[in-house]
Amino acid sequence: MLHFPTAIPPELCAWVVFVSVLVTQLGVPVPAAPMLILAGTMAAAGQVSYSSVFVAAVCATLLADTLWFTTGRLRGRRMLNSLVRFSLSFDATVRTARNVFERYGAPILAVSKFVPGLGLIAAPLLGTTSIDARIFLLWDLLGASLWAGLWLVGGAALHEEIALLLLLVRHNGMTVFDLLAVLGGLFVLYRWVRRMQFRRWLAKIRISPEQLDGLMKSNAPPLIFDARPVEVRAKEAYRIPGARALDLDSPEQLDPALLKRPIVVYCVCPNEATAKRIITQLHRKNIHHVQALKGGLDAWERRGYPVEPLSADFHAPRGGAAAAEAGFDPVLDNEYTVRARLTE
Repeated sequence: MLHFPTAIPPELCAWVVFVSVLVTQLGVPVPAAPMLILAGTMAAAGQVSYSSVFVAAVCATLLADTLWFTTGRLRGRRMLNSLVRFSLSFDATVRTARNVFERYGAPILAVSKFVPGLGLIAAPLLGTTSIDARIFLLWDLLGASLWAGLWLVGGAALHEEIALLLLLVRHNGMTVFDLLAVLGGLFVLYRWVRRMQFRRWLAKIRISPEQLDGLMKSNAPPLIFDARPVEVRAKEAYRIPGARALDLDSPEQLDPALLKRPIVVYCVCPNEATAKRIITQLHRKNIHHVQALKGGLDAWERRGYPVEPLSADFHAPRGGAAAAEAGFDPVLDNEYTVRARLTE
């Protein structure tokens, strides 16, 4: 067996793991997995105990998730918007996470750490629901244990390979912290490049609230679609004047007569990543001349532009093009079904 060089002082390993995991779970875009793998390797070499680094990782995860859950319960959806707006993960959208939780409920916490875009959003999202905190902690404990355990076991299984890597690093005059810093820097750079690519694409299709207001006052006003999730519309029962509900998942095509007008779509769009999904789905419906409202309904409100209450038929469970023409919401679930699923 290869001699495993001491990467981290054994007496500090559990604390290093705790801090690394806590920082990651609080939203800093630096992955904790390399540190967990290294800790697993040190445990396999007999330098630290599995239980100490495992407990450190799980406790750090529970602490961070509890803080996010509490913040979500106190601050609600607008806090989620702020979180996603500043996230380097451009595809980490509240809408995607909410759809997953509506389908599977709290048990999805058991695997959320393994799904890109869900790990950071899961805890604050559930904080905005009426789920019991004890249920949240139970499933979060299971998820944290599976997540930490997998990386630690992986590090132990790759003990020989990681030992060779560390010997190579040391031979070239570097330390394990240098290696982790390089890996973290590459990770952040990758996320930044992806974000810049997304922003360049977005600049081509978005429209500002000021531009939309001007179009609405013109001789050729646009057709405006409200693509917010049904539970958001239930809680915030207002819309941009004249907006129609849009079912993005309906296989039916919109009435061709509607496609002759300019189309603008809006959602809550915290970092406008949801806009990309909306535009892509509209393209599948052969709707190509469409623009996304920059900042969504929140930005429209902040500029002081008018909104109007949702009409009673805006939530009617009808589907397809006819519903879009009438201004109905074709989503089959109502707010009570959504709430029940989220509290399971």
